[in-house]
Amino acid sequence: MSAPVSTLVPFGRIHGRRIGLFGGSFNPPHGGHLAVAEVALRRLKLDEIWWLVATRNPLKDPREVSDLPQRLAQTRALARNPRFRVLGLERRAGTLYTADLLDALGPVLELAAFVWIMGADSFATLHTWGRWRGIMRRLPMAVLDRPGWRLKALASPAARAFARARLREDEAPLLADTAPPAWVFLTMPLRAESSTHLRARAQDGSLRRRPHDEISLASMARRGA
Repeated sequence: MSAPVSTLVPFGRIHGRRIGLFGGSFNPPHGGHLAVAEVALRRLKLDEIWWLVATRNPLKDPREVSDLPQRLAQTRALARNPRFRVLGLERRAGTLYTADLLDALGPVLELAAFVWIMGADSFATLHTWGRWRGIMRRLPMAVLDRPGWRLKALASPAARAFARARLREDEAPLLADTAPPAWVFLTMPLRAESSTHLRARAQDGSLRRRPHDEISLASMARRGA
């Protein structure tokens, strides 16, 4: 059951703020995700970032996705910056696809300058998402580098379709104030972590993460390690 839009963002005033929306399964969250969020916060001159933990990824086998409460708890343990908020808005809105979530958030999106944040790996396959062109036209988008994905992202159908809407990297601080479609590709120190590899290691028993490991990952990401 969907929730009224007035209850989807149950905290404070957001009018006039610059807010990044960082969506993903975060299955599990890791230092690479944190590094992306920290770089986006700084380079885009944002006031805050909302981590939108998906109910599940409709493009992946649901059996591979951990329970939402577990992923929310893991993400909150990692995203400890006071300018980060970890939210399960898809569940509250009763949506599964990003385009539908943005529709549900429509009135909220009018209150602040929002930017969609995603990794280059996701942008490379954006054309497989439902109503992907509508997503590009709904919000300005920041695409952050990921190991092995830069060339694929920049040659992707989305990059080609919206080539004229691309901002230069040094124009990144202007993105939140630019009418969509608009996007920028941000280079950054690359990190090797991936959720896929972490899940594989967990399954074969080679990963034994302790609670303080999440804090260590956060520290490493902030140092740019």
